[in-house]
Amino acid sequence: MKVSIVIPTYNEERVIGKCLESLKNQIYADFEIIVVDDGSSDKTLRIISGQKVKALRQKHKGPGAARNLGAKHANGEILVFVDADMTFDKNFLKNLVKPIVSGKTKGTFSKYEYVSNWDNLWVRCWNINQNWEDTRRPPQNYPDTQKVFRAILKKEFDKVGGFTPGGYTDDYSLYDKLGYLAVSAPGAIFYHKNPENLGEIFKQAKWIGKRRYKLGALGYLVALIRASLPISILIGMIKSILRSRPRFLIFEVIQMKKFVLPPILFLGLILRLITIDQSLWLDEATSAFRLKWGKRPVSQAKKFDWGKITSSYEELFKSLIK
Repeated sequence: MKVSIVIPTYNEERVIGKCLESLKNQIYADFEIIVVDDGSSDKTLRIISGQKVKALRQKHKGPGAARNLGAKHANGEILVFVDADMTFDKNFLKNLVKPIVSGKTKGTFSKYEYVSNWDNLWVRCWNINQNWEDTRRPPQNYPDTQKVFRAILKKEFDKVGGFTPGGYTDDYSLYDKLGYLAVSAPGAIFYHKNPENLGEIFKQAKWIGKRRYKLGALGYLVALIRASLPISILIGMIKSILRSRPRFLIFEVIQMKKFVLPPILFLGLILRLITIDQSLWLDEATSAFRLKWGKRPVSQAKKFDWGKITSSYEELFKSLIK
């Protein structure tokens, strides 16, 4: 069966080349690559144009809309959705689609996902924050079924109209429409890049926070309690001990607008008192509250330059650990 690999991109000049190179080395031969650029402003398009791929472009609408556009132009019977910051074992595609080709299931995912940039301190802290094992993203005991599809029959995808665009929750919308789970594909090994600096971490935190915001009032309340400074620091300390990393530095960033400056001062004091590893533990849930607050009228919420605030956090951190 022919496979169409769909890759949404948005300012991915640093990673898209490696992603495409690893796909070219796949054992499974019958496939096409469709790259959908989601309004990039960097050199992503220039890099793509030099590759043997089907290149599409749209205004910035998010990955869900980009994947839908790619699927619309796909010629394969099976759709595979990957990200630009992934690289793949040569048997990845063969093993991912094997259960579908054999007729055992209509859609698959892979729990054989590893971190590709593990030597970075920020990367390791991201795993601790997510409760993931070292070098892995999902743990070894991850269930054999889940809601996010990595591969699916195109006719099944088309039947429900594809993804419902909505930010970080795009991936889950297929399950909501189809009503059945993706099945694990043994041996479909791939590598995924974790955020590796404060700028990337804030960006990812904002993205994930959108999902938490959509959980409704209860989800909002739970995340608010979780993101409060005393609770988040306590949880950070517990995680440090449980993960056998007693020197792990808790650096919880509260992104609610009205709580931005107090945490900087408080964390500055903590960092001066605790001279330990140069690590970061960031709670992405707090971005949900920034998103919530940011949607209020200007009369109720001050406008902040979040790029400058992010830079200030990083400069503060660097100065304190010298």
